[in-house]
Amino acid sequence: MSQKLKVGILGATGMVGQRFISLLEDHPWFEVVTVAASPRSAGKTYEEAVGGRWKMTTPMPEGVKKLEVLNVNEVEKVAATVDFVFSAVDMTKEEIKAIEEAYAKTETPVVSNNSAHRWTPDVPMVVPEINPEHFKVIEFQKKRLGTTRGFVAVKPNCSIQSYAPVLTAWKEFEPYEVVATTYQAISGAGKTFKDWPEMEGNIIPYIGGEEEKSEQEPLRLWGKIEDGVIKKAESPVITTQCIRVPVLNGHTAAVFVKFKKKPTKEQLIEKLKAFSGLPQELQLPSAPEQFIRYLEEDNRPQVAMDVDYENGMGVSVGRLREDTVYDYKFVGLSHNTVRGAAGGAVLCAELLKAQGYIQAKE
Repeated sequence: MSQKLKVGILGATGMVGQRFISLLEDHPWFEVVTVAASPRSAGKTYEEAVGGRWKMTTPMPEGVKKLEVLNVNEVEKVAATVDFVFSAVDMTKEEIKAIEEAYAKTETPVVSNNSAHRWTPDVPMVVPEINPEHFKVIEFQKKRLGTTRGFVAVKPNCSIQSYAPVLTAWKEFEPYEVVATTYQAISGAGKTFKDWPEMEGNIIPYIGGEEEKSEQEPLRLWGKIEDGVIKKAESPVITTQCIRVPVLNGHTAAVFVKFKKKPTKEQLIEKLKAFSGLPQELQLPSAPEQFIRYLEEDNRPQVAMDVDYENGMGVSVGRLREDTVYDYKFVGLSHNTVRGAAGGAVLCAELLKAQGYIQAKE
C-alpha cells in the first residue's frame, strides 16, 4: 500500500493504548497520527503525558513521543485528523457507549477494545478467525446511526481467547457443556507488579464481571445475524471461575468439555492444527500463520515459554486428555494484551480494511 491509513488512539496513555502504539509502530497499513486522552493529559506531548508510566517492555516509539495529546472529548477535532480510531478509553460504560457512537457519527469507524458495546445488538464483536461474517451487521448499524462510513466494531474479552477458538475448532463434535477456570495476568487489570505489589506471591479468586463475560461472550461469537441484530447461540452451556494470578502477561485456562459426538484425541488435535480463518487466507499483517498449536509435552503451555507464540497472536494448547467426569480436558494459553486486547483489535481493523469497511476519508 502506497499510503497508510491515518489512525487515532483514544485513551492512548493507558496500558492498552500503549500496547496499540507499540503494535502499530512500522505497521504496513496504518500510521498513528493522533493520540487522545483525558483533559488532564491534553496539550502535553505524548512523552510528557505518559511520563514514567510507560508499561511496555519495548521503548516508546520515536514517532509518537512529540505528538500533542488531544482531548478525547473534543470529538470533531480528533475525528478530523484521522481515517479511523482505536478505542481504549477509561470511562464508565455509558460514557464509552456515548463517545464511541459520537465518533462513529463523524463518519469515523471505531474499533474498540472496550466492553461497552459488546452486547449492543447491531455492533459486531469479532475474533477474525471465528466470526468475520458478523461484520455484515455493520450495514444495519449504519442505518441506525445515520452514517455512510462510520460505525463501531469491538473485540471480545481477553479471557475467552484461550478457549473459545479451541471450542470453535471442535464445533463439528458438538461441545454442549464446558467448565473453564481462567488464571488471569495482572496486565488484564492494566497493572504491572510495580503498581500492584500486593499481587506478588498472591492469588485473588475474584475479578469483577469477568465470569459473566467468560460464560456469555463465546455464545455471541457463535451467534447468527437475524433481523439486523446478532442473536447469541444457545449452546454450549459454559460455567467459569476467573482467578487473578501473579503473572504479568498471559491468561491460562483449564477447561473440561462434554461432546455430543465422541471424538478421539487424535481427531481433536488434528482439528486444532488445521484450524484457520480469513486472516490466514488473506495473509493479514498481524495474522498468526498457525493460529492454534498443540504442545505434546506434559508441562506445556507455560506462560514463560509460550505467551509470545506468533508474536502474542496465537493460542497454545496442551494437556489434552480424557476425563473421568467430562469427555476431555485441556489447558489453553493466550496473550491477554496482544491477542486478547490491542492485537485482536488491530487484526479486526486489518480485516475491516481488507473488506472495504475502513477506507481513507479523502
